[in-house]
Amino acid sequence: MSTERMRSMSRELKLFIGASLAMGVAYSVIDATFNNFINERFAIGGLERSFLEFPREIPGILVVVVSALLWFLCSRRLGAVAMLLGAAGSLLIGFAAPTYAFMLLWLFIYSLGQHVFIPLSSSIGMDLASDGKTGRRLGQLNAIRNLAAILGSFIVFAGFKYLGFNFHHTFILSSLAFAAAAVLMFAMKPEKTQPPALHLKLHREYSLYYVLAVLYGSRKQLFLTFAPWVLVTVFHQPTQTIATLLLLGGVIGILFQPFLGWSIDRLGERLVLVSEAVLLVFVCFGYGFSKFFLPEHTAFLIACGCFLLDQMLMSVNMARSTYMKKIALTHEHVQPALTMAVSLDHVFSIAVALLGGVIWNSFGFQYVFLMGALIALANFLAALQVRLPKASESLEGLSPVLVQEDN
Repeated sequence: MSTERMRSMSRELKLFIGASLAMGVAYSVIDATFNNFINERFAIGGLERSFLEFPREIPGILVVVVSALLWFLCSRRLGAVAMLLGAAGSLLIGFAAPTYAFMLLWLFIYSLGQHVFIPLSSSIGMDLASDGKTGRRLGQLNAIRNLAAILGSFIVFAGFKYLGFNFHHTFILSSLAFAAAAVLMFAMKPEKTQPPALHLKLHREYSLYYVLAVLYGSRKQLFLTFAPWVLVTVFHQPTQTIATLLLLGGVIGILFQPFLGWSIDRLGERLVLVSEAVLLVFVCFGYGFSKFFLPEHTAFLIACGCFLLDQMLMSVNMARSTYMKKIALTHEHVQPALTMAVSLDHVFSIAVALLGGVIWNSFGFQYVFLMGALIALANFLAALQVRLPKASESLEGLSPVLVQEDN
């Protein structure tokens, strides 16, 4: 990004970019170490690992309630609160979890901050976009988070391999990064708040969006829970391997995310969502069954490839966000609808994680990913139903642009 373009950016966009960088580093450090941390500290099995998602994902169900209770905070102030929860949770996990039960409590706090911010990242990003270029803006912001993920993963890799890091170091680093993100979010100018009733209301007009969100959350949960767990327990990979894959995914994402955002703006949400579903079917079969048909090393490489491809496909969720903005009846519906979708998808994603653990223990890990392929098929059928209003009728063509410059 050129110096001239940086100078032309609004103050709010610069602050949000800085917060995204700090937040990306924090999440990356936790993602690269958490599975190995719980494996070494508590020595749990596949079933216990799946049940760990219950306290981790319950905050996703509660996010709509939390947002309604904190209605007096605008999205940017609420984002700062979410980052403070992440800082407190990660620090407590690292230093105040002598037992598994304590770790679950602190994980709940950490996860609450993470889930509160999920809809905010999209709504704030779209507010900082010019008309017709919301996909591009979200792609740029995701690319920045990928850059941060590279930095965080590199810190973990180098720290454990060369600098004698232990898990205490990584939890301290993540907490500091979350705190920095909170300061930057709080420095942004506050915007209009939404009344609590808007956060708690389901709109029939957005039914397809809710279905797409539920399917995304279900398949996402399978991979967040079981994909790294396969690498750690089936392929017996150390912390450095997960960190390296996240690092590679971040490098790829720097180029892929802006391209994906451009594709959403130019080709439309329907084609992007359909393509994601088709690719995910192949990812599920590659991840779940390559070990049974190929040599160990080849199967491991395919699993790594599927891990990286799924990292990229996770970003397609921004197409669901831009779809929601385009079908919204009024601008005030966007953030509450995004928040409601997070709560709805977590009701199903928790069930999927628990069912996946039972399937893993009863039949084998490969059948978990067979279930993922079935979810991808349902996602394909739902994506085919996506229809957008005419440009003259869409919210993007009617609502005022909060940031006029195109960066």
